[in-house]
Amino acid sequence: MSHFVLDDYVPSEEEVEVLVTRLSGHLLRLVQLAVTSKVDQQNQKASDLVKRARATRSVALTGDHSQDVGHLRRMAWTLEAFLERLVEIQCLKEAPRSVCALPGRTEEERALA
Repeated sequence: MSHFVLDDYVPSEEEVEVLVTRLSGHLLRLVQLAVTSKVDQQNQKASDLVKRARATRSVALTGDHSQDVGHLRRMAWTLEAFLERLVEIQCLKEAPRSVCALPGRTEEERALA
């Protein structure tokens, strides 16, 4: 999976807000998928990721850019781990190439990230 927020790129304050909103939505969808399919009841790691995703989504941005970028990265790590786990246990066929592309990057740049 592409490390879209885990690489050397530091998003601007505006981008952080947009990306946190997107990642929050993606995490919500994965939580709903895991709960609806009862994967969270059958797999401890998936259950832990549901809890982690819910906790991560509940954290508000602080207004401090470095703290907010850190939060964004934690959200991205959670999303990546969740996607990988759901693929491993065959709840998802495969993880999308790019769940949340960074603004200003071409498709080739995202593929190489």
